[in-house]
Amino acid sequence: MLIITATKISSALHTPTYHFLSNLSFLDICYASTTSPVMLGNFFREKTTISYEGCLSQIFFLVTCAGTEGVLLAAMAYDRYLAICHPLQYPVLLSVKVYVFLVIGSWLCGLVNSVTHTVLAATLTLCGPNKISYFLCDIPMLLKLSCSDTSLNESVLHVARQEQGLLCLCIPPHCGGGLYGTANFNYDRPREGYSLDVDILVSVLFCVMTPMLNPIIYSLRNKEVKCALKKLSGRSGFPGNISV
Repeated sequence: MLIITATKISSALHTPTYHFLSNLSFLDICYASTTSPVMLGNFFREKTTISYEGCLSQIFFLVTCAGTEGVLLAAMAYDRYLAICHPLQYPVLLSVKVYVFLVIGSWLCGLVNSVTHTVLAATLTLCGPNKISYFLCDIPMLLKLSCSDTSLNESVLHVARQEQGLLCLCIPPHCGGGLYGTANFNYDRPREGYSLDVDILVSVLFCVMTPMLNPIIYSLRNKEVKCALKKLSGRSGFPGNISV
């Protein structure tokens, strides 16, 4: 929230690069709010249950945030490519219109992906104890409870994972490898051969650690952002000249 506020009030940060960071920060707030409160609440309850509608809702928002962030990181990589390789053409190639298109396109991709998976999950027939040995509702876990044919769901998951893999080619490992690596493992792993402890560890990294580390990786190491946050806290002003 501090990064979003600093981007809004600091004129030095009114560029596509920092607007992308502001969108990423907002997305991470939504991301963490989808999983962490429910997970923490379950720690203090003797009997942990979630309604079927609540389970599908959690899947919808989780997949929306994950899909949107994957595309948004690719857009941010494109922004950095233009700034480094075509600095003189940067204002033209990444105008306000292009920036808005990339941001809206990222959210639309995440929403379409999420609606597809959620609708397919809603068609599954569940049987047995309906017990998930997990801290959240996720598509792979729901597929394990189904006694109906899940081949279509698994095929769509595989296609989505392949699309994310193509996006991963645009992003250096230190900039997005954590998100793409854990996401690929989480949604395209073999049905057998992995322990529950490994599954939970990967999901915690995917759902909790990634949103927590993103502000540090993308924003708090940035000189201009740190200057804006210092001014926001009233400890110092901006330097005379700021390079972007």
